[in-house]
Amino acid sequence: MTMSDKLNESSKGGSFGPTVVIVDGQLYALTTIGGVSNSQIVSSPADYALKGVQEKLTNALRDPNTKVINLHQTVFTLPFGPGGFVNYLLSRADIQAAWKKHTEHEFLNRLADGTLPVHAFKYYLIQDYLYLVHFARAHALAAYKSSSMDRISRSAAIILHIQREMSLHLTYCAEFGVSLAEIENMPESQACTAYTRFILDVGMKEDWFALQIAMAPCLIGYGMIARRLHDDERTVKGEQGNKYWRWIENYVADDYSEAVRMGTDVLNEHAMRQSPSRIEELVKIFIHATNMETGFWDMGFGEIGSGVDK
Repeated sequence: MTMSDKLNESSKGGSFGPTVVIVDGQLYALTTIGGVSNSQIVSSPADYALKGVQEKLTNALRDPNTKVINLHQTVFTLPFGPGGFVNYLLSRADIQAAWKKHTEHEFLNRLADGTLPVHAFKYYLIQDYLYLVHFARAHALAAYKSSSMDRISRSAAIILHIQREMSLHLTYCAEFGVSLAEIENMPESQACTAYTRFILDVGMKEDWFALQIAMAPCLIGYGMIARRLHDDERTVKGEQGNKYWRWIENYVADDYSEAVRMGTDVLNEHAMRQSPSRIEELVKIFIHATNMETGFWDMGFGEIGSGVDK
């Protein structure tokens, strides 16, 4: 069979959709009229296949959700887009179970309707102050683990914000008859020690971003809790009807809402630089920290039967 005969026979397959045919190891283009162009060889089959792979790779790289580990080895797509990491976290089934226990705890429900015993709330306030000391330490550790002045200065600003928050915290404690001396003489609860040392341990052995993840359930959780209680029609509103109403108002205030927004933006930004396997590791840290938050509420709720209001 001559080359012309071979090309004519090959062109009969054009009706099935192919745009090229291989004849004697060479690649020829099918013409729009059903014949075969033999004026020049399109390319070798291997080159043609490589071109297709390159086109797919180019399209993948244009996808904003795609991150390259090694251009010669691996291309992967994250399970969230830019700005979507935190929403992705909170929508995961394994996180939702832990998150619900944290943000809808009975301690919070009793606080919202004003029936939480005062002595239990006072104990929580004291332990929360002790927690904030270590929270400031964690942000100092974040500064140490940073290599840019922007991150270092942000950590410093957060520490100063925590200092101001603790000053207001002391004023609030005084209204419930709790002095600074009483706070400083109170031993840390096991829940406080376990939670704060977990955060610091993550900061010591993991990277900067893992430390941010370990602190996120506190920052984001308090904002969501306060907003839910503030908007819930079952919440007793106003300080005359609910002695804990100001606690709710403090965490829906503009300054705290802005802190949550900024912290969320940081998480969303840096999550895009992680690999899928690293995201799964960070999810485990987030879940464990969330469970520690629940343990803190358990601690306060456990005080209900341990004392008498004064």
